[in-house]
Amino acid sequence: MNPSIGTATPVDAFLLDVQSGLSKSQKTLSCKYLYDQRGSELFDKICETDEYYPTRTELQIMERNADSIADQIGSRVMLVEYGSGSSIKTRVLLDALDTPVAYVPVDISEDHLLRTAKGLQTAYPETEILPVVADFTQPFSLPQSNQDYSHVAIYFPGSTIGNFTPEAAGELLQFMSSILGPQGGLLIGIDLQKEVSVIESAYNDQAGITSDFNLNLLSRINSELDGDFRLDEFKHQAVYNSDQHRIEISIVSQRDQQVRIGGTTFSFRKGETIRTEYSHKYTIDGFAEFASQYGFALHKHWTDSRDYFGVLHLVLD
Repeated sequence: MNPSIGTATPVDAFLLDVQSGLSKSQKTLSCKYLYDQRGSELFDKICETDEYYPTRTELQIMERNADSIADQIGSRVMLVEYGSGSSIKTRVLLDALDTPVAYVPVDISEDHLLRTAKGLQTAYPETEILPVVADFTQPFSLPQSNQDYSHVAIYFPGSTIGNFTPEAAGELLQFMSSILGPQGGLLIGIDLQKEVSVIESAYNDQAGITSDFNLNLLSRINSELDGDFRLDEFKHQAVYNSDQHRIEISIVSQRDQQVRIGGTTFSFRKGETIRTEYSHKYTIDGFAEFASQYGFALHKHWTDSRDYFGVLHLVLD
């Protein structure tokens, strides 16, 4: 299986992004770099923890409403999934769809992507599996299918849209609208606003897997960019910002220290944070209003019994 190569991130771009992010007054590291091979594996383990409700709740929504969701998407589709990961929920969708012609998983983690794609091709021999190695936050080209398909649909599960600032989320929705043609639509998962204690527990699991996942980014910098982070001198932190309706995930320096990366030295004060990720929480109506600014209209939505999570089908207005 030969993947299409989109805007896969080379080491030099990784280095530039890291150096730029750590030079800001509020130090940042892009969450897209969390998902190397080990990071992807750790995230799969996070999804299995008792505290992390989004994955199992979304999966339940998909399982209980698969036929209804498939009817909304339509038959003979090319299904494009942004940030495919392990594609567990995708199997539920592919099982329900009427004659899906092609499935295009798009992910920045090549090894993880290709293993998943290989397994899907075995499980769905009648559907062409066309993996694309790309940073989906940037425009990329769809691969050519050997079969005719009726339309393109985008699947963006996991509330990954919540990792973006409103400005960046808007840009991503614009990219998506450029891929979708007539009859196309966007099936997207969003995490809904709820009790703060439930949200904070999801990002601070007792087993410490989320901490390992976050700090793995420093290990990756050490390995790939010749950094000298001491992981025992940094700590994972995840707190809810009620004003912005989002979890703010950071890595906190435990002492005054210096770190060298690619020939550049960065200073950290004790208690200084490196912001690695946001996870915005929405309401159904609020997200629909937001998406309408970029040409999308809410067609139908599904939630769980506790209204913890929403799966929305949006079409171009």
